[in-house]
Amino acid sequence: MSAATTRSRTPDRLCAEAVDLARSAAEEAAAPGVVGEHVSVVADGDRVVTHFFECKEPGYRGWRWAVTVARASRAKVVTLDETVLLPGPDALLAPEWVPWSERLRPGDMGPGDLLPTEAEDLRLEPGYSGADTPPPNSVLPDVVTPQNLADLVEAEDAGPDLEPTGRAGTSPAPERGSIASVAEELGMRRARVLSRYGLHAAADRWDEAFGAKTPMAQAAPAPCVTCGFLLPLAGSLRQAFGVCANEFSPADGRVVSLAYGCGGHSEAAVMPKPPRRAAPVLDSMATDAFPLRPSADSGSVITAEDESEDLGHS
Repeated sequence: MSAATTRSRTPDRLCAEAVDLARSAAEEAAAPGVVGEHVSVVADGDRVVTHFFECKEPGYRGWRWAVTVARASRAKVVTLDETVLLPGPDALLAPEWVPWSERLRPGDMGPGDLLPTEAEDLRLEPGYSGADTPPPNSVLPDVVTPQNLADLVEAEDAGPDLEPTGRAGTSPAPERGSIASVAEELGMRRARVLSRYGLHAAADRWDEAFGAKTPMAQAAPAPCVTCGFLLPLAGSLRQAFGVCANEFSPADGRVVSLAYGCGGHSEAAVMPKPPRRAAPVLDSMATDAFPLRPSADSGSVITAEDESEDLGHS
């Protein structure tokens, strides 16, 4: 270990004793009553020392006022170098800064918010396939854009003797039945469409939220592929996903996997018919017929023969 390194680790005596100078500098930079007790002193180099004071500012827990003092070679006077507020080992710090594009989460956008997409976004790819690209060394533009199409249409309507505005020497407009022109007229042309990576990312996200591994799907009586409330998607994703149209399902209006399921499956349970009440054992609602006079054979009528019989007593 060199002598210079040894001297740099040992605080200079005059600089280490300049605690009052360092405190006055810290109090001048801070508000009154914010600078606390002297915490430590650290040697930054030859005749360069930093004094640390406790910070009592609310909201800066664990921070320290750092005042650096120095002394010239063979000088007896200590001078002030720098005063700054620095975080300590247990300081309360803000989280590490993250770009807004990485902080954004689903549901953060509100009405009027704009979310720009990068030009090289991996989720998107050019929507124009190049099917109408002219051959090499052609006088037609290499890329057919809406502006190009509009200029070509104007030139065609004006006549063969007039050249399109802004492109002298170009040939007449291409056929109106070309793929690009038809798509433009129908309003179906898009500058960019989902790439294969974008499709896979969306499928993974939907499967994680409403897929076969969710607790709801594990307890479901049947998958969504056999449910009458499932609306199929178009394109390649229809082989694995659909849209739920059951208002009582937790996935109503969401894209669900065909292997997902819930208790609202259309064929899981059929509503039973209302039960019919059994006939009462004792009919208390009906009326019983009672004759006005008892019948002759009922034993309640006394005839003349009965009166003449000996009753066995006098």
